[in-house]
Amino acid sequence: MRPPDNVDAEVAAGFGDEWTRFDQSALSAADKKRIFDEYFHIFPWETLDPASMGADFGCGSGRWASLVAPRVGRLYCIDASAAALAVSRRNLSAYENCEFINASIDAAPLAADSLDFGYSLGVLHHMPDTAAGLASCVKLLKPGAPFLVYLYYDFDNKPQIYRWMWRASEAIRFLVSRSPYWLRYWVSQVFAAVVYWPLARAARLFAAMNVPVENWPLNYYRDKPFYVMRTDALDRFGTRLEQRFSRAAILHMMTGAGLDQVRFSERTPHWCAVGVKRQAG
Repeated sequence: MRPPDNVDAEVAAGFGDEWTRFDQSALSAADKKRIFDEYFHIFPWETLDPASMGADFGCGSGRWASLVAPRVGRLYCIDASAAALAVSRRNLSAYENCEFINASIDAAPLAADSLDFGYSLGVLHHMPDTAAGLASCVKLLKPGAPFLVYLYYDFDNKPQIYRWMWRASEAIRFLVSRSPYWLRYWVSQVFAAVVYWPLARAARLFAAMNVPVENWPLNYYRDKPFYVMRTDALDRFGTRLEQRFSRAAILHMMTGAGLDQVRFSERTPHWCAVGVKRQAG
């Protein structure tokens, strides 16, 4: 039996701590836009208009909402952490069309079939029941509305060594994620400095030498600033509940939640996918 509202209170509190420490103010506008495009390049913006109403499910610091809000009529920013929502309010203070809701995704006080679009990036895999969380998001969409999701992959498109490295890191994450917030932070920053940065910069060097780096560990960060590595290291090692899914499993969850026309991004980060809510009947 899953917990009420399908949210892990400790995980939500941990993300409140993360976004308070990393409110994304140190991320340049160019870097933020480039990372935004990595997630949203498959999103069908052409189906929306300036009056469209949608939701950011698990808005965190509001970094993605800040680039979505100027394109739409109203954006509901939903997060289970009051601390994270406070950061989002501050970062989105310039946008009068953002409305903030402190609730779990399952308990968002919005009407079914009311939204023109929705997205949830890096959130649902931290819920006890990811499939139920996805279904709760889709329930709020109008038939024909698009939904973009990003879920951690289980390295189904990578060599076996990735799974071995992940298993080794899981033991570390298990211990670190159960420590006090201050210790989680400092351990994660050490990992960012001695693991993420060297591997990422080595990947950048090899890529400049035309050496294939697609299967190089942490290759994704080769063009990212150290601030992103620090943020993601805390996310990875500071969060006690993390689930990973294959592309096939994500497709199964999306179609089961009522999404059709599912399309996956072939770029990193994996896996990003977009679908359209099935028409009634």
